[in-house]
Parts: sequence; C-alpha cells; structure tokens
Amino acid sequence: MSLPRLHFSRHVSGFVIIHCLLSWPATSAWAQFETRARDSFPQGAYSIALGDFNNDGIPDVVMITGNGFSVALGKGDGSFGNPVTYTTEVAYSLAVADFNGDGNLDIVVANLVPSSVSVYLGNGDGIFQSTPVDSSTTDGSYFVVVGDFNNDHKPDLAIIDPPYISVLLGNGDGTFHWPSDNDSFPGANWLALADFNNDHDLDVLVAGSFGSSYSVGVLLGNGNGTLRNSITQSVEYVPAAVAAGDMNGDGNMDAILAYDLGGVAVFLGNGNGTLQPPVNYNTTGSSYYVLVSDLNLDGKLDVALPAADGPEGGVDVLWGTGDGTLLPAQFFANTASGVFGVGDLNGDHLPDFVFGNGFLGVDSMLNTGVASFAPTTPLTFLGQLSGTTSAPQSVRLANKGRSALSISSIKASGAFQITGNTCGHSVAAGARCALSAAFQPTTPGTFTGVITLMDSASTRPQFVELVGYATAIQALPGSLNFGSQEVGSRSAPQIVTVTNEGGVQLEFSSIYVGGVDKKDFSQNTNCTGIFLQPGASCQIKVSFDPTATGGRSAAIYLTVQGGVSPAPVVLSGTGT
Repeated sequence: MSLPRLHFSRHVSGFVIIHCLLSWPATSAWAQFETRARDSFPQGAYSIALGDFNNDGIPDVVMITGNGFSVALGKGDGSFGNPVTYTTEVAYSLAVADFNGDGNLDIVVANLVPSSVSVYLGNGDGIFQSTPVDSSTTDGSYFVVVGDFNNDHKPDLAIIDPPYISVLLGNGDGTFHWPSDNDSFPGANWLALADFNNDHDLDVLVAGSFGSSYSVGVLLGNGNGTLRNSITQSVEYVPAAVAAGDMNGDGNMDAILAYDLGGVAVFLGNGNGTLQPPVNYNTTGSSYYVLVSDLNLDGKLDVALPAADGPEGGVDVLWGTGDGTLLPAQFFANTASGVFGVGDLNGDHLPDFVFGNGFLGVDSMLNTGVASFAPTTPLTFLGQLSGTTSAPQSVRLANKGRSALSISSIKASGAFQITGNTCGHSVAAGARCALSAAFQPTTPGTFTGVITLMDSASTRPQFVELVGYATAIQALPGSLNFGSQEVGSRSAPQIVTVTNEGGVQLEFSSIYVGGVDKKDFSQNTNCTGIFLQPGASCQIKVSFDPTATGGRSAAIYLTVQGGVSPAPVVLSGTGT
C-alpha cells in the first residue's frame, strides 16, 4: 500500500486541545489581527506549537525545522528570543504536554524513520534533555496529537503511521505502551480529538485521501486506548486538515474540514459519532491547516485558516454565528503564511496567531480586539533622503465595539514622528479616525519603529509597525512627464540629476527602466561604472518612444551597491 500524498511542510500540532475551545474571558464582539513581529528561525517549518516551557506565564514556541526542532522563549510582547535547536530523527510533527508528571512541559515528535515516537523531557527552564525517551510504533509516523484515551489523567498519543491510525497509552514517565493499531481509514492525512458520541471517552476525527476517494471519518474510542472502525463519510474535494468544536452550541461535537485547494466545510455532529452532510464556505486561497477557537470572545466558535495562496500571506477568519453557520471569510494580511497556532502571546487575554514559515522564520499577529487598524501590515517608507522628512502615511483606526474606545496615549518611536491625529482621546462606537506618521532619518540605513497606543481595547499597548529606508542618493526631479508623443517617434531627452548627499563614495549596481510600459521609455547614463564621490553628481538621460496610443507609465530604478536605493523616478507620457 502506498502512502497518501503528504503535506510535510504543512503539518501542525498545537496545544493539548481536546475540544478545540480555548477559555478566553467573554468581553468583546470583534477582533482584528495585525502583524507584530518576525523572529528568525532555522529553515524548515513542518509543525509548530505553543507552550510555557520555562514556567514564567508567557507562551513560548517550538517548531520542527530542517534537522530537528527549535525552541524560542516568548518575551511577552508577541516576539520571541533566539531559538535553540535540538537534533531529532526524521520527524515532521510534534505536540506538547507534560508526559512525566513533573509539572514541566515536554515535547513529543513522531518519527518517520525509525518507527517510533520520541519525548524530549523539559527541565522547566526552557531547556530540554537532548537524549529523548523513545517508544516504538508499528510503522513510521508523520502526525501526532495528544489526549487521554483511557481517562487515567496521563497523556496518550494518537498517530498516523500508515496504514494505521494508532493510539499509544502513556505510562506517565515519558514512555508509552505498544500501539493499538486501527486500519479502518486508509489514507489518513490529519487528526483531531474530541468526544463525538458524548460517552466521555475520547474519539478521533480524521481526514484523508485514498486513490481518488476523499473522506472524513470518526473513530469512536472505547475508553481503553482502542478505537472502533471508522464511521466514514465521502467528501467532494481533496481534504487537507480537520478540527473539532461545538459550532452550534447543542452539546454535540462538530467537524470542520479545510479543503486542500481552498474552502472550508462544517459537518454538524449528531451526538452518536455520525456527521451531517457538509456545508461549504469559500476562502481566499488554499490552506493546509484549520483552527477552531472563539477569536472575538463573543462565546461563539470561529474558524481560522492560513491563507497561503491569497493575494498575500495572512489568515482567513470565518466568524461563527453560534448556530453552526459561518460568515464569509475575512482576510487579515501578513507578509507570509505557513503552519500556525493560536495563543495569548502578549498577556492581554486576547487570542493571537503565530506563524511558522520555512524561510522567513516565526511571525506573530496580535489580536487588537475592537480596535480595527488598516492597513494591518507595517507602514513602509521607501528611499527617503537622509536629513529630510517624508510625506506622511496614515493608518485608519475604527472602533468596532459597542461603547466608546478611550485612548490614553499615542506616540511614535525611532526615526518617526506623529504628524496627524484625528482620534483624540476617545473614539465613539462605530466611528473611525486616522493617525499619520512621517519618517525623519538623519543618516542612511534601515530604521524600524512603532506607533504605540494605550487604549481600552487591550490591557497592553497596541502597535502600528513602521519601517523606513533612508538613502544618501538624491534623484531630481522625482518624476518626468513627456506629454504627448506620436507613436513610433522618440522624444527629446529629459535629464535626471543624481547626487551623492552622503559622506562616503557610492556605486550603482544597476540603473534600469521598469514597470508596465517599460518598453516605451529608454535611458542612458554616466552614473554606472564609477564611484560617485560625496557631493558629486551624474546624469540619466531619459527618452519617450511610445509603442501604443494612450497613457504610458514606467519608472527609473537605481540600485545602490551595499546601500539603500532612492525612490524610483516616475515616468509618464501619452502616445498619439
């Protein structure tokens, strides 16, 4: 039997979640998520989880990376410290629990080779023992979740080790009994745990593909670590991941399925292990994981999926109505997507997201509660000449709550300043306002800062991230308009003067025309192939030769070797 198609780069195991419902205080009716931080990690992002590994009350993060797993301690503001990597066998999935009952969280990884699971015992200070406690499995496994299958209050495991779904009962010391194997659901791809027949014994929800057959199934637990044969239901599209939660508040567990090529389905549970036909919802792109949690603290479960193939990286949130239906997907932008989890990263009692990306590291998206910011990604100032002040950029703030949002302070940090504020000290329910910031670099380089707000939406500061790139190169004028020019004829050249306003010599690695109509403009320059000394200038001659009628546009891009490049020179003209 061949293995099912695996999404190794997409596997995630989160906290020890049995009912997929986190206990947040119910105070808000809205939530928004904004990018807060990116922390470097080794390449590879196969599985991610949160847990308090050093017992300081702040969530930490662990992620399976290229040659093991990496642990980074949380700082309490949504960012993480430097990761520490532990070498493992060939593993793609992990989970977190206290496997030896010492009060410290441990990490278990499912090994594809050799056929085993490995527990790395935690010392309680964020450090893990480098030699794992190993337990054998019937076959190599690539997915693991944690739950208590025999109600002895010791963590057990459910794994996918094709062709089986297997349960390993924990001994309470980090070791496990020989697995109980069940082969009634071929092609398993993802597991979630919950009680689907209300007998107080843990069951397994599974999704997968076998040949051209796509299915979800429920394997009822017998309360002793064995599973009954799957109650299997066909689905129309390729399944990716599953989660469980009571979406309509009837006391019966429901199933939520993310489709591999986009979309999500809700299967309401009947309370006996069977599921009703799915109700499908669109998403902005394909997804490889699905989370169920009350993200806006209204007492109704919501659904979140990484939006890996959307217009940009980020997360889709489908707000739950409490009757089993979902509102249309709302996209919150991030600079990347990937494996992800949910937890309170900054101690404000609001659920936040953490993303693991194989090349970029770990990103956090903080929940801003009723304070809705747009854009949610950093305000970015490109190619600003050092010693000058940029044009302002604005972020809009909307109060999505039912009462006034009070603001006690607003300030900017670093090389940035607040230039406008229509918010004042209070924003009425449903009202909007705007904050503006400008970039004031004194030297060339890359600068970061934040607009910090203290408001009643959170007990912690809210942040709007700021990024500025300051250059020593001034290119004047900043735009050229060639007016009307007959198609097939060339205009007289116009001149852009480039000056080194810095204190060291610079060299251009490239100067080129780019943009939609780049073939309609040409340039030649004496700026390349030389070192431009401090205070010296060179020229770029630009001509317009339209290939079609109508408005034409492009830009001149100057790339500084080892430095920050200036803003592009905008080119325009009309072909006649």
